[in-house]
Amino acid sequence: MAKGRKNRLYPGISEELSALMRTGWADTERHGLAPAEQAPYAARRRAALSARFPGERLVIPSGNLKVRSNDDPYPFRAYSGYVHMTGDQARDGALVLEPRPDGGHDAYCYQLPRDSRDDDEFWTGPTAELWMGRRRSLAEAELVLGLPCRDVRTAADDLAAGFQGPSRVVRGVDPVLEAAVTSDEERDEELEEALSDLRLVKDEWEIGELRKAVDSTVRGFTDVVGDLSGAVATSERWIEGTFFRRARLEGNAVGYGSICAAGEHATIMHWTENDGPVRPGELLLLDAGVETHSLYTADVTRTLPISGTFTPVQRKVYEAVYEAQEAGMAAVKPGAAYRDFHEASQRYLAARLVEWGFIEGPADRAYGLGLQRRFTMAGTGHMLGLDVHDCAQARNEEYVDAVLEPGMVLTVEPGLYFQPDDLTVPEEWRGIGVRIEDDLLVTADGHENLSAGLPRAADDVEAWMSRMAG
Repeated sequence: MAKGRKNRLYPGISEELSALMRTGWADTERHGLAPAEQAPYAARRRAALSARFPGERLVIPSGNLKVRSNDDPYPFRAYSGYVHMTGDQARDGALVLEPRPDGGHDAYCYQLPRDSRDDDEFWTGPTAELWMGRRRSLAEAELVLGLPCRDVRTAADDLAAGFQGPSRVVRGVDPVLEAAVTSDEERDEELEEALSDLRLVKDEWEIGELRKAVDSTVRGFTDVVGDLSGAVATSERWIEGTFFRRARLEGNAVGYGSICAAGEHATIMHWTENDGPVRPGELLLLDAGVETHSLYTADVTRTLPISGTFTPVQRKVYEAVYEAQEAGMAAVKPGAAYRDFHEASQRYLAARLVEWGFIEGPADRAYGLGLQRRFTMAGTGHMLGLDVHDCAQARNEEYVDAVLEPGMVLTVEPGLYFQPDDLTVPEEWRGIGVRIEDDLLVTADGHENLSAGLPRAADDVEAWMSRMAG
């Protein structure tokens, strides 16, 4: 937290006020709590992590608050590896796996306990519950997480003094705990890689959470189409607010900054300013996802004709992207190389760009040289889960150079982006950006499109918008 403000209205605390504040409070300890639904799954994940590092102590912090403006913190989001291994989202915590002689580990969690009402910290301290809300007691946390819990205020001293063998810590999350652990950067990177590796294949509980995220996202997109069709949405900020309302109503928040890109803003891959107008005759590229209360996020994109129908050039671009996505999705199946869906989509778009005369062919040559990237910009997808770009630190041989397995969840999201100042394309193409993105679960015999509840084909999109318009 930030240091105390200099310009306080109250000069101090009288003994009488301190005594008054310490008395008259009910016992609010919660008894008989059941383990969280995620707890047994988190235990299995910890066992898998333990098996990778026998004889080593592992420290996985949750993270700390960061100050936004003077003494106003940003909304806290726990480190995804910590969440995955514990099911917990508490700040200022850490998971420790302490090695046993048999090669396994004993796991315990450091947590920030509840404030005592026997001193003034609970209403004046930097983490005061009376200001910031009730925390779990250590006993409550043990019941919910299924883990022994200790006071995090002793964690740095405990970690610095308690173990003589090899240790690893996730770096860049909690500087105090990081400084207390004797380790080296290369070994710590291997721990972070392992935490990403173990998220590549989702368990049944995670798949259920991702279904919830996608289903809420479908409803959020439907809200936006209703506002477009009712001519209510006249700005990108309105679109952003409409989707955000659904995300907060049904989930935790949005899983990433929503991209509500109208007109030429749709040519900017990560347009999140969302401060432009929504004009009839142009396209709206909406890339957004609801994050569940358990922090799993969807990631879906639809490109919508603001007036309800595509112009001929818009439709031509849209149908090329749709067909490229179809080619990519057909390549998503167990045993296929992870890169196959990307290559299938990009090869298709390279061929269309050659056909239109925007890059020099033949198509195989253009693709081999990557010429299509002037207009396709990015890769065609990524893993999805607790992070929108999940498992980002996984080893290449387990991710981009691996094969797909049942339980993996990934996006397929080809796009074409014709910049407004690109003189290599006809004027009527400039300022058009189209992306279509869906969330696919790899199954035993192929894949399931989790976001199939949203129309994709151009005719279906137009019919959807017409229905929403009444």
